[in-house]
Amino acid sequence: MEDDVMVVTMDSIPGYKVKKVIGLVSGLTARTRGVGGKFIAGIESMFGGEVTAFTSEIEKSRMESLSRLKESAKAMGANAVLKTDFETSEVFRATLLFSSTGTAVIVEKE
Repeated sequence: MEDDVMVVTMDSIPGYKVKKVIGLVSGLTARTRGVGGKFIAGIESMFGGEVTAFTSEIEKSRMESLSRLKESAKAMGANAVLKTDFETSEVFRATLLFSSTGTAVIVEKE
């Protein structure tokens, strides 16, 4: 299970030293809103403020890409991912691509 893979945005983990750098690792997901979600988002956008229909999809996408990042790191033999970066982009009309990228490493307690 990927739960034992530490993921940080820093270039080190306090109390741990990097034993081995394995390499680049990423997790991707592409999502789109269904007709109902687009309808709700359209109504919310007319009143201004947060568009909760999209916020929940973005959070699901972030968590899914992070889970895939951890699974990939684990499959490579890593127990941590350093310098993790999250990016979003629209790849097709109303399709959101969410990616998590970092450096897979093996760390040990100092």
